[in-house]
Amino acid sequence: MVIDRFLQAKDCEELTGIPAATWRYWAWLGTGPESFKLGHRRVWRESVIMAWIAEQEAETKTGGAA
Repeated sequence: MVIDRFLQAKDCEELTGIPAATWRYWAWLGTGPESFKLGHRRVWRESVIMAWIAEQEAETKTGGAA
């Protein structure tokens, strides 16, 4: 069984370089990767973040072998 890590906005920033304020703003808007409240803290599952990154890559990829 794989146990997911729960990341706070600052952890998401460290992982992606996207500012923590942006993560919190996306959560407030209801956009970006899915998040939820764990107690009083907003968290993101690490697996959800990684899947979201893969989706972003697939949707916006350019270039490749000629």
